Amino acid sequence: MNAERLNSGSVIANGREVPIRASCTLEEFLLQQKLLPRSVVVEHNSEAVAPSEFAWRQVQAGDRLEIVKIVAGG
Repeated sequence: MNAERLNSGSVIANGREVPIRASCTLEEFLLQQKLLPRSVVVEHNSEAVAPSEFAWRQVQAGDRLEIVKIVAGG
């Protein structure tokens, strides 16, 4: 088994299983999902996360995320 497989897992994002590497920041995860960090609101393991925390908040296999896109309009 290679190291990549040993260091991988998945998170549940909006009720859907999403594969990830062993650990990454929330910002890295959002970018991997093609989401701009400044355009979403995130709950990580039932805790609201301030955008200022995205760059250092770690996401690991087994975590649960709820991600809501912010839409502006008038």
